[in-house]
Amino acid sequence: MASYDVIVIGGGPGGYVCAIRCAQLGLKTACVEGRDTLGGTCLNVGCIPSKALLHATEMLHETEENFAKMGIKVLRPDVDWDKMKAYKQDTIDQNTKGVEFLFKKNKIDWLKGWGSIPEAGKVKVGDEVHDAKHIVIATGSEASTLPGVDVDEKTVVTSTGALELGKIPKSMIVIGAGVIGLELGSVYNRLGTEVTVVEFLDVVTPGMDAEIQKTFQRTLKKQGLKFIMGAAVQKTEALKTKAKVTYKLKKDDSEHVIEADTVLVATGRRPYTEGLGLEVAGVEVSERGQVKTDAHWSTNVKGIYAIGDAIDGPMLAHKAEDEGMAVAETIAGQAGHVNYGVIPGVIYTHPEVSNVGKTEQQLKDEGRNYKVGKFSFMGNGRAKANFAADGFVKILADKDTDRILGAHIIGPMAGDLIHEICVAMEFGAAAEDLARTCHAHPTYSEAVREAALACGDGAIHS
Repeated sequence: MASYDVIVIGGGPGGYVCAIRCAQLGLKTACVEGRDTLGGTCLNVGCIPSKALLHATEMLHETEENFAKMGIKVLRPDVDWDKMKAYKQDTIDQNTKGVEFLFKKNKIDWLKGWGSIPEAGKVKVGDEVHDAKHIVIATGSEASTLPGVDVDEKTVVTSTGALELGKIPKSMIVIGAGVIGLELGSVYNRLGTEVTVVEFLDVVTPGMDAEIQKTFQRTLKKQGLKFIMGAAVQKTEALKTKAKVTYKLKKDDSEHVIEADTVLVATGRRPYTEGLGLEVAGVEVSERGQVKTDAHWSTNVKGIYAIGDAIDGPMLAHKAEDEGMAVAETIAGQAGHVNYGVIPGVIYTHPEVSNVGKTEQQLKDEGRNYKVGKFSFMGNGRAKANFAADGFVKILADKDTDRILGAHIIGPMAGDLIHEICVAMEFGAAAEDLARTCHAHPTYSEAVREAALACGDGAIHS
């Protein structure tokens, strides 16, 4: 049995970042992780492997669609699926080994196994019980499903199974038009799979800006994805070589059945707290299974904290990382802080989609006086040269003070461009501050400046 200042349960983005920050602040730290590798869902079966496949298939798309336009003559490429998956695995290995190196560098003990909390100040891993002045729950989340939908990770799969299919399916049904469904749907669409997305709501990517939603769905349709909206899935049925999905249309309650080689269930995620012994430890949990915390990530039990997907808020790796650093600083007696109003979201399709801050609908609901500055990538020279002129940048600013309240981008490198606006919002900048900042030419970032100019007297190139 060992004694620590902090034991973090979970080695994902929230947990390993928290552990590293604790160690940097001079706290004796251990991290409990039951996988064979560190990095959690994100590095092993989530963010990182999916981005590897998105990158590979985007290169395939470039070869098939744009090389000839640029005068590059090549034979139509063949896809070696096993080699592509090996590239994905190599990407995972590099990242997970990198985290393991960081643990050694920062003298963090990796307690290998699954952890539980028998009581405050104690963490059990296997047969050993360790003492800890502070315990941080960073156990992440797991894929959720629907009643009547049975996942076997072979024919009916979650995102985990979708990353490891034995072969590229000829057809795929994606249940859910959120981030995971549309990203992986895009991967297989580029690989030649006929992809049909079945969504309960009437819009894709629920919660995003309405104008982005419409443009995004229209763009994906042009790429070949099919959509059945307003459809409530009743059940799935795995057959010998295919799977059936039964759904009802909300508009007329009519029932329909469709078939595909593979069904991807992408209906969101739920906190993973199974086996932690929260009831025994007396830690309160909400009806949705989230660990309840106060403004400083502390649970109702002194000395036990929780962060990331295990608590309320968007299930994003970078949100968990921010909370991991903040709770480490809080434990160390500093003023840990997370600005929840400036947490960006990104969808890594092509084009990319990103957002930060308020949507128009939220501002309308709040009765806020606001103005919109918008600029199309059609007016951006770099985007036109790179066959990436679809989409736009949209900035929302206070009508009276000009302070930036939110931004929404669909277009090339949207996931990187959004951070200029995040920094501006963090410092309480006005749209004019952004508009008066010199941007290099020719870059995609000029579209951000033009949208900021559109909040004032008007963009130059539109």
